[in-house]
Amino acid sequence: MSTACHCWGVDMEGRAERHRGGLPAHGGPPGTVPLVGRRDLLPLLDAALEDTAAGAFRFVALVGEPGAGKSRLLTELAAAAAAHKLATLLGRAAEFEQEMPFGAVVDALDDRLEEERPDLGAAATGLLATVFPALSAAPAGPPPALGAAATPVARYQLFRAVRRLLEELAGPSGLVLVLDDVHWADDATLDLLDHLVRHPPRARVLIAVAYRPAQASPRLAALVESSLQGGCGRRHTVGPLSEDEVAELLGPGVSDARRRELYQASGGNPFYLEALARSPEPFTGGTAEGDLPPAVRAALQVELSGLSPNALLVAQGAAVAADEFAPLPAAVAAEVSEQTALEALDELVARDIVRPVGGRFQFRHPLVRHAAYASAAAGWRLAAHGRVAAYLAEIGAPAAARASHVERSGRVGDRAAIATLVEAARAFSGQAPTTAAHWLQAALALMPENAAGTGDGLPSRLDLMLELAQVQSVGGHLAEGRETARTLLRLLPADDHHRRARAARFAALMERQLDRPAEARALLLDELRRIPDPRSPAAIPLRMRLIAERMMRIDFRAAQAVLDLMPDSSEDWEPSLEVAVAAMRPMPAFAGGRIADALAYAEAADRLVDAAPDEHLADWMDAIAWLCWAETFMGRFAGAAERFERAARVARATGQQYIVTNLMAGLARAHGTLGRLTEAAAAAEEAVGEARLLTSGQQLVFALTQQSLVACWSGDEETALRHAEEAVQVGAGFGEWWGSMARYAQAMALIGLGRLDDGHEAVMRACNRFEAPVLDQATLLSCCETLAALEAGRGRPKEAEAWADRAGAMVIPGLEGNNGLARLARAHALVPTAPAEAAGVADEAAAVFTKHGLRVHAGRALLRAGTAHGEAGDRAAALERLREATGLFEKCGARTLHGQAVREQRRLGVRVPATGPRGGSGTGGLSKREREVAALVAEGCTNAQIAERLFVSVRTVETHLSHIFAKLGVSSRVGVVGALNRAGRD
Repeated sequence: MSTACHCWGVDMEGRAERHRGGLPAHGGPPGTVPLVGRRDLLPLLDAALEDTAAGAFRFVALVGEPGAGKSRLLTELAAAAAAHKLATLLGRAAEFEQEMPFGAVVDALDDRLEEERPDLGAAATGLLATVFPALSAAPAGPPPALGAAATPVARYQLFRAVRRLLEELAGPSGLVLVLDDVHWADDATLDLLDHLVRHPPRARVLIAVAYRPAQASPRLAALVESSLQGGCGRRHTVGPLSEDEVAELLGPGVSDARRRELYQASGGNPFYLEALARSPEPFTGGTAEGDLPPAVRAALQVELSGLSPNALLVAQGAAVAADEFAPLPAAVAAEVSEQTALEALDELVARDIVRPVGGRFQFRHPLVRHAAYASAAAGWRLAAHGRVAAYLAEIGAPAAARASHVERSGRVGDRAAIATLVEAARAFSGQAPTTAAHWLQAALALMPENAAGTGDGLPSRLDLMLELAQVQSVGGHLAEGRETARTLLRLLPADDHHRRARAARFAALMERQLDRPAEARALLLDELRRIPDPRSPAAIPLRMRLIAERMMRIDFRAAQAVLDLMPDSSEDWEPSLEVAVAAMRPMPAFAGGRIADALAYAEAADRLVDAAPDEHLADWMDAIAWLCWAETFMGRFAGAAERFERAARVARATGQQYIVTNLMAGLARAHGTLGRLTEAAAAAEEAVGEARLLTSGQQLVFALTQQSLVACWSGDEETALRHAEEAVQVGAGFGEWWGSMARYAQAMALIGLGRLDDGHEAVMRACNRFEAPVLDQATLLSCCETLAALEAGRGRPKEAEAWADRAGAMVIPGLEGNNGLARLARAHALVPTAPAEAAGVADEAAAVFTKHGLRVHAGRALLRAGTAHGEAGDRAAALERLREATGLFEKCGARTLHGQAVREQRRLGVRVPATGPRGGSGTGGLSKREREVAALVAEGCTNAQIAERLFVSVRTVETHLSHIFAKLGVSSRVGVVGALNRAGRD
């Protein structure tokens, strides 16, 4: 083998030539050669470092196939970080330790934490100690608070603590956190990264990850996409080397024929090229099988077969032991003495199979470890995992560290192995529910079919299945949770009412989330019929779930009937159940028209919820969600927003992903109605992302509906219509409130786009033509107000008055925030015939909305009052109202409404700057597409030419132009050009 080939063992993975300026020419370990290629990526990585050094948070993702050179580029990034005075911490997820919670992050930070313990306070340090061994006062295992009887670990608080930790470690100079092979990272790690992307550290921090796209989970892909949309993310593809780059890399010592052969066989993949070049044996091509093409796998096998017997044995033992291993565990796995292992490691280092990393060792590449692991016989590997598990137990390692080895070596009936897996699952059920579910399933696989609990604390098989169903259901594994719970119901005795009730509740919850409401109701009713005493504690969870099902179907009378059978509290209830029952009472009372009762119930529930610790809320998140929604329906948006936010924090903290979409959608509605459109858009986007991961049609419709409404309020009607139409097409929930809400959102978007006839018909469909509609009072009032405005604008005062009358009939005393919409509908209807009276009514509506903090509605009422005052000849009053409306819309970020208010002021002869919310100077709050249309108008394009350039219809162009005219306060294409020219001068 040539000298050049010999050097590849040090750094072969993706060397690239030094880019002028920025990244160092020699960023790899000592002895590496300059990089070849990657000229496009190095400046981009250096730019991210410069941004971080300047104070910006950055998230960089390197994406490429196995062996493409991602790890080498991360090494270059780390070396370049030093040039920018940025500290670097490196970690890696491992193929055979994928169930280890937060494994890659622990790998990166733990050694640093042994040297430096930031003072974050006792509470934060205690949370971090549950994850980082270096901070734990009890290295033998997780603290008792993580046990099965304790409340789940607050994941949200943990994530905030990690963020604070990164801020402290960054200090004034900054920090680069490098995580390799995150396609093997557990869900808890990905959840943490997602949190850090959505809530970036307030310090100079760059997080860089590398992963294989084919093995990336949907959650990882969504995380990276979220970072891109948020503006902090950068995604770079690491592709193969070109033939010229391979020739440059191989050097002149390799013949042209050999070089072409290597290039064709490797496809330009640096690691494959290295493995093939190392091998003295001839190789053949072939398609890839698993991670490695046959020729590469054969080359690695040849490399391993050249080792001495002891060295090969220790390499196999090390592959079993850990990704980064100490000599003793490798010796234990290989069944050799520590001295023999050390001698073998000398050979393995000399042959560049493994490399020293501090006082430990690591295979030069995960694919080499994979090959070493696969080279051992299956039976030998099983025994080796058992030896490692026994060694870790002997030295007091926590159950989570032993679990992966126990899973691979345990035998059916091995109670010690089962206990280890159960302990590991319970330790992390709140932090990492996916991992917990995996270990519970592994424990069940080792448990005999009819295993019963014993005095040694090991649960029965049925109890373990119940734990699994709970972890799966709250963790968002809907189909798996449902199947586990239903299997459990088939196995449990008919008179085991307590456990059957819990299993039935989980199963019904998952059936509902999986868009099977009929199955959910049937299951609940069947189980309730089995319980002799309908008031017994075992019946309560079933009745609570049944109430929720009834309310989802807008069958509030039936929900009330079930609630009437339940007391407010009982001596044999858990404290959390009293909170849950109180949280369920307001909604049926409100729907039944008992407003005084509903308000009283809401006040009582609020007091209980505010006083309750998070763990009491965590037990009944679906009930808490109903309280939050009831408060939005009653117009109590500020309080609802606070409770939605707390509930979402608790749900995330306790791993209850199934309810997060519902809560974030509600938060979006509350924020949007309060005029906090930026916060509403963020909440809605998060809700949609969570819903897509859950693959729940119900949750996706919830989220898309609110995302559509927020976009419409913000003035992005095209996006609003796209979201609403997707919600309608999902097809879930029609005949229930949330399905009708999707049609309502579609109607609002159509009207916003100027498609008035289509919008009118969509409103009627959403309201079921007002024949037994299933929408809430506020939404029905909004529909009537919208139709009154449409008819008044068409010059049809009688029809407008009819809609105002219908709105008036829906007024409910005590819900003044909602009832303001009826006043606004009346104002619309009066404008054509009695503008002065219309102005007074609109002023009243504005006062009501302002009192309740409903800023967008207040601005709309002021806009109507201004136009009505203008029609009545009171120019001074008109201008005053329009100025107030313009200010409100600007603060809220309501672009279209802001443009309308500016236009109305100009109609009254007032020169108003065309600045608007998020619109920039002179654009009047135009959306991105509207700015494109306006620019083409300025170029002199006709509507047909614009349509052709933008790949849209002429009708869509006309709609955009009508919005542009309104927002810029102009009436012609010439006016658009003038407004753009003025903006350019400004």
